[in-house]
Amino acid sequence: MTTTDVDTSVLTAASAKDQAFPVKNPYTGAVAFNVRPGGAAQLASSVRAAKTAFQTHLRTAAHQRAAWLTGAAAAMESVAADLVEMTIAHIGKPRKAAEMEVKRSVAFVRACATHLHSLKGEMVPVDMVPNGAGLFGFTRRIPYGVVAAVTPFNAPSNLLVQKLAPALIAGNAVVIKPCLEGTEIAQAIAKAFIAGGVPEGLVQVLPGDREEALGLAAHPDVDVVTLTGGTAAGDALARAAGAKRFIGELGGNSANIVLADADIEDAVKRIVPSSFEASGQQCISTQRIIVETSVFDEFLHRFIDAAKRLKVGDPTLPDTDLGPVVSSRAAARIIAMIDDARGRGCRVETCGELADCIIPPTIVIDPPVGTRLIKEEVFGPVVVVIRASDIDDAIRIANDCEFGLQGSCFTSSLANAMRMSEEINVGSLWINEASRFRLDNYPFGGVGRSGVGREGLPYAFEEYTQPKFTGIRLP
Repeated sequence: MTTTDVDTSVLTAASAKDQAFPVKNPYTGAVAFNVRPGGAAQLASSVRAAKTAFQTHLRTAAHQRAAWLTGAAAAMESVAADLVEMTIAHIGKPRKAAEMEVKRSVAFVRACATHLHSLKGEMVPVDMVPNGAGLFGFTRRIPYGVVAAVTPFNAPSNLLVQKLAPALIAGNAVVIKPCLEGTEIAQAIAKAFIAGGVPEGLVQVLPGDREEALGLAAHPDVDVVTLTGGTAAGDALARAAGAKRFIGELGGNSANIVLADADIEDAVKRIVPSSFEASGQQCISTQRIIVETSVFDEFLHRFIDAAKRLKVGDPTLPDTDLGPVVSSRAAARIIAMIDDARGRGCRVETCGELADCIIPPTIVIDPPVGTRLIKEEVFGPVVVVIRASDIDDAIRIANDCEFGLQGSCFTSSLANAMRMSEEINVGSLWINEASRFRLDNYPFGGVGRSGVGREGLPYAFEEYTQPKFTGIRLP
């Protein structure tokens, strides 16, 4: 997942001069707000404040931490309308998608409060070895300390609270380093958490970009680094972090397989929004559609027809399906990948007109091996449709990729579904649902170059805690 398309060399210069960096509304081109990077001084003070707050509240009872998050959810709900408007203006997300994201974010914070009881320890049968006779042992899960959370632009509320809420309720303090476009949203959420009852110091926001993210990862008082972002960013942060806990939800190139026995109409209905809504700027957006030959032409015809019916344009309108991509730099990168496909002789169906940061739904048919759209993460409203001779070929094509975040398969056969579960190399797989579908109560995360660790309840609690063993010699 691409965390930001801002030119970091420009930002570094701005940081050095203590200048603000303008973030533009990607639809209107007007400056939405300015970010003043925190730099080394604010980084140090944020971590220091977080560590002090962690130590102060380390022994806070679980019911009190749950009450904090219940209050935080209520406070977020009270500013939900503001969060929606900022999401539209700052990243160009269409209104209905922005409203859905903020609503989901509030629900997730509440869910963390009610699921805290799932954070359990266990009895260890130490007397299973001779020297353990007469001894008693147990484990409990304890927080790490200070968590550095580096968050992306594409879901600035939801992907922030997916880290903040579990880490906080498990007993940690959190320093958030949002992407530039998500800075004001992160600050608004942090204020809501404090207004809801979370003690001062436990939630910090550090504005900035690469310099601040790497500095946080390397800071000796940061105990956990968690990132949702690109694989290259994950590599850089993991190197900077060194020997400390690293959680990364990284790049994706989701394959959606349509087998000959699938309900084609249903597959089209689900894969079209998975491909293009939010302008394809989700790590699990559909990017590769792999279709068995016998139903390829029918699927393609229906898919193109459905994509053409999507409404593209002004993200402030309630019926817009696709708004702009996040920036002109992002648009240029995506267009370059489309041009690479055209240069290789691919058939390209563009369902509308290009205009500044607006990229309409774009479909590339049967691209040859080596095409960038097959191997790289496009992070835009572009999909490739690839012909597979049979189920074996479909599995081979799906797995011929370094990413393995989430995928899907459409089939009416339980045997085919179980085979996909066994053989598709991803962290999570949906059958008869498209790859962008996600719930917050299953383990979400990738394999291979798509990252390490899992989000979702109760799995996220385990990521932000560690087991501590206590042994007792009974008198």
